[in-house]
Amino acid sequence: MSERDGYKPGEFCWVDLAVPDVDAATAFYGDLIGWEAKSAGPADEAGGYGFFAYKGKMVAGYGPTQSEHQPPAWSGYVTVDDIDETTAKVREAGGNVLMEPMALPMESGRVAVYRDAEGAFISAIQQGRHAGAELVNEVGTWTWTNLGTRDFDKAQSFYGHVFGWKAERSPEAPPELPYLMWHVEGQKWDEGLAGLQILGDETPPQVPPHWMVYFAVEDADAAVEKTLAAGGQVMVPPLKIPVGVMALLIDPQSAAFAIIQPDYPEGR
Repeated sequence: MSERDGYKPGEFCWVDLAVPDVDAATAFYGDLIGWEAKSAGPADEAGGYGFFAYKGKMVAGYGPTQSEHQPPAWSGYVTVDDIDETTAKVREAGGNVLMEPMALPMESGRVAVYRDAEGAFISAIQQGRHAGAELVNEVGTWTWTNLGTRDFDKAQSFYGHVFGWKAERSPEAPPELPYLMWHVEGQKWDEGLAGLQILGDETPPQVPPHWMVYFAVEDADAAVEKTLAAGGQVMVPPLKIPVGVMALLIDPQSAAFAIIQPDYPEGR
């Protein structure tokens, strides 16, 4: 089991979902991935926020959108030592601060929400009692986070300044594939902490740079069928990649996410 009890600064540590209908979302992902939904606490304290659990471990979060203008979406959180310093770096690097650092309920930490220099949404957390995902990188859990960009240099400049990341070509990637791996000092896995790819000509021009969250499933084809049956959509049908079979999906409330039927090396 890929259990985690902590994350190094600069690592993604958490993902969560914001949707208008929380009950519908927990039912959908419960059927799709096998998650159990648990409230994070009393409604007056947690604000409707909750946790997805798998094998008794906390693996992701969910909560209601905060306004009719907030689109349904999955978000990834990078752990940082000092969120005020990180927020200043976002501005220095040409990004925008959408939500200033704020304290989470129940001493869970402090979070902020940004848009990078190209417009992709990214969140950061200075962790308190919230230790991040307790189980990752196996079927039933969050397993990867990937940035789609139209400018490698701009992305590397922004994330290098803000989080200290460096991007390197994966030895597993075909030479012609415009794909890099993010690295940071102290990361748990040698292969990287997240991905970076160019949005190619097949991507419609109206699709902005964005982060995509990946979840590991037992059967990619079955997951696609369940998504369609529930009223979701398929952006990219199951596709063989070096580490498994992946697909890009949209849930019934229009939040985009990815799945992968993994074929990971031992020890991940």
